[in-house]
Amino acid sequence: MILPKSFEHLMNSLTILPGVGEKTAERFVYSIYNNDIQEIENLSEALINFKKNIKICETCGCLSDENICNICLNEKRDKTTLCIVEDSKSVFFIEKTGKYNGLYHVINGLISPIDGIGPEDLNVSNLVSNRINNEIKEVIIALNPTIEGEVTSLYIQKLLEKYNVKVSRLSYGIPMGTDIEYLDPIMITKAWEDRKVIS
Repeated sequence: MILPKSFEHLMNSLTILPGVGEKTAERFVYSIYNNDIQEIENLSEALINFKKNIKICETCGCLSDENICNICLNEKRDKTTLCIVEDSKSVFFIEKTGKYNGLYHVINGLISPIDGIGPEDLNVSNLVSNRINNEIKEVIIALNPTIEGEVTSLYIQKLLEKYNVKVSRLSYGIPMGTDIEYLDPIMITKAWEDRKVIS
């Protein structure tokens, strides 16, 4: 199939996005073609403005419109708890639950020797040098229950041993409706360790 050059160029550009293969990119291009020019200009402007204006919060490392994010600036947040997460997506997800009102620290990745990612590549040194203070009473480690998440969690736990803070982790149970045979060993192990007494 011979595509117009502008069509093909836009298709190829869209495939830089995760989960967008050739077929999905092709559908997007047809959709863009069928939209009004004003809507496409608005989309284009929004993309450029986002890339130009988005920042990393100088305090916690989360995505922000300003140098310090709204969470860090909010005086009503609980300053005694600090939740450690892998990325900004985790912050936004936890915030949607409305169950946590403390502060965050985004480490921007996980330790993964296979991928050449060590502790020095993460936002961990800032954690112990600037975030742990007399106000912090509890550090909650909220990393994914993967091999990389486990390694990173253990590393952070070790770093925090010399500080007078409580260190806790999210409980990783077995999801409702899931057969045990389909779970990976890490999830089963965590569910076993986090089992609750019921009688």
